[in-house]
Amino acid sequence: MVAHSTVTPENRIATELRCRLEPAARDAVPRRAPQGLGRPSTVPAARHTHFPAFRSPEDFSTINRTTALLEESGFYWGPLSVHAAHEKLKHEAVGTFLIRDSHQKNCFFTISVRTATGPTSIRVVFQAGHFHLDGSKETFGCLFQLLEHYVRSPRKVLARPLHKERLRSLQELCRKSIVATFGKENLSRVPLNPVLKDYLESFPFKL
Repeated sequence: MVAHSTVTPENRIATELRCRLEPAARDAVPRRAPQGLGRPSTVPAARHTHFPAFRSPEDFSTINRTTALLEESGFYWGPLSVHAAHEKLKHEAVGTFLIRDSHQKNCFFTISVRTATGPTSIRVVFQAGHFHLDGSKETFGCLFQLLEHYVRSPRKVLARPLHKERLRSLQELCRKSIVATFGKENLSRVPLNPVLKDYLESFPFKL
C-alpha cells in the first residue's frame, strides 16, 4: 500500500462495483493482429471480482450503500475465509455473529454465527432488490433490517455482532444509545448540529 493513500476500502469497493455497470464495450481492449491477417480484433479484459453482475442501477446503489454501512458498522470483516471466521467465533457466546464477503459467485455477503453446536455460516441472498437468508422466504429491503429482525427473533438466531475492535469508541456507543432511544425514523428531530446528525445517519441502527 502506498503511504498517505486517499483510497479507502469504501471507495475501492464502490469503484469495483461501478465497473460492473459500465457498458461492455469499455471492456474491449484493442489488440493488433499479426501482419497480413486482416483487421485488429478486440479481446475482453479479464476481471477478477467476487461481485456478481448487477441487473439494474438500483441494485448497484443498494449494494453500494450497504457496503458503506458495513464499513461503518465495525463488524464487517471483509474477505475473511470461512475457516478464519469460524476460528474467531468458536470461543464466543452463542449468537455472536459477524459479516464477511461471500466466496460464492452469486452472493455478496455471508453471516458467520456461533450456534449451540459450533460456528456456522449462512449466505445472504440479494434478489430483486431485497435481502434474505439462504433457504428463508422472509425478505428485507435492507441488510441491517434483516439483522435486527433475527436479533429480535424469539429463536435468538443472532444475538450480538463481533466487532473488529473490541473496545468501541465513546462516539459509537453514544450513537447506538441515541438510535435506541429515538429510533431511526426520528433521528432528524434530535436537536443536534448537522455534523453530529450526519454521524448518526452514517449508521442509524441499534446493532
